[in-house]
Amino acid sequence: MRLGVMQFSGDPQRRAAMQLKLTKRTVDGILAIECNGRIVFGDETSLLRDEVKKAIADNIKRIVLNLREVNYIDSGGLGTLVALHTTAHNSGATIKLANLTKRVGDLMQVTKLLTVFDVHNSEYDALESFRAAV
Repeated sequence: MRLGVMQFSGDPQRRAAMQLKLTKRTVDGILAIECNGRIVFGDETSLLRDEVKKAIADNIKRIVLNLREVNYIDSGGLGTLVALHTTAHNSGATIKLANLTKRVGDLMQVTKLLTVFDVHNSEYDALESFRAAV
């Protein structure tokens, strides 16, 4: 299921496509969300937050965010990831990150968020870590 393909309304010269697309799939009861584009403050972070919070509300306890196609995260995006991690933890759910690009990985290291998140080299590895924990 592909989400986030929309355009802003208003002045035609100022219209721009949303810069984040999400593709969701469920594998063995684990929600995998592939993120493509930029995780930046605004509609992009709202889209990601809404999808993850909806999954948690639907009692999905295991979530993988595949960041392979994320080329940029701003401070609002980092804040959203941390808030989602906290929301998940407080609800008995777990969010794991997979496929960090070098740029995103470096950002996570500099901000010390690699110590907060469970990060895996691939989506497969993240899914397997959930399966092994059962």
